[in-house]
Amino acid sequence: MRTISDYTVIYSDSDIVVLNKKSGLLIAADRYDTTAPRLDLLAEKEFGKLYAVHRIDKDTSGIIIYARTSEAHRNLSQQFEQRTIEKIYHCLVYGRPLWDKLHVDMSLLPDGDVRHRTIAAKHGGKKSVTDLRLLGTCGPYSWIEARPRTGRTHQIRVHLAENGLSIVCDPLYSGNLKPIRLSEIKRNWHGDPFDEKPLLDRLALHAWQITVNHPVTQEKMTFTAPYAKDMDITRKQLSKIFGTDPLNTGTTQNGN
Repeated sequence: MRTISDYTVIYSDSDIVVLNKKSGLLIAADRYDTTAPRLDLLAEKEFGKLYAVHRIDKDTSGIIIYARTSEAHRNLSQQFEQRTIEKIYHCLVYGRPLWDKLHVDMSLLPDGDVRHRTIAAKHGGKKSVTDLRLLGTCGPYSWIEARPRTGRTHQIRVHLAENGLSIVCDPLYSGNLKPIRLSEIKRNWHGDPFDEKPLLDRLALHAWQITVNHPVTQEKMTFTAPYAKDMDITRKQLSKIFGTDPLNTGTTQNGN
């Protein structure tokens, strides 16, 4: 039986299921992490047999689509292979980029070191492309929108790292795992430092939106996954303090 916080259902019909998953769940079996909780096994208790058609990192929260039939699985897999599916991620990074938009195109090699990280590789790697956009800055952090055009392992995380930015609390690609605490960003904070809980202490990467053609009707469908509770609380606090909200890019883009 799943807990209420494991995932929420965004959409389902007889062909597909669209879920919003919490951070810490694998979406399918993983040879490097065989004991971690799996979203597909949890959701199959509710929906029956599910077929994975794409992946997001275990530590990433957000949107995932499963097929419910072999026909839907085949069609969706082809859409991903042909790169006709649009994916949008939001992330919170340390620092401020020197650009408003950045097109990243580089070769990546998965499992490229002893920590099984993906690395940039001029030889032997596979082409990877991501379009990045600055959504706004807020003190020591910045909100970034990432649109991956390919689907390499850890692609967004590596593309940011190779351009001098790391996602908050990234255990693999950041040297800084310090959680976000309200006491460190809010002036005149009067709480108890011994009882304070972090606003966010996990990878600040969220699969925000996906656009696909329905595998049977071919209707173009866009699904959006609301931020997980910890990331949304962080968003609200940063917006209140610095005046920048990634979900409302009409607000100031340079919070101080």
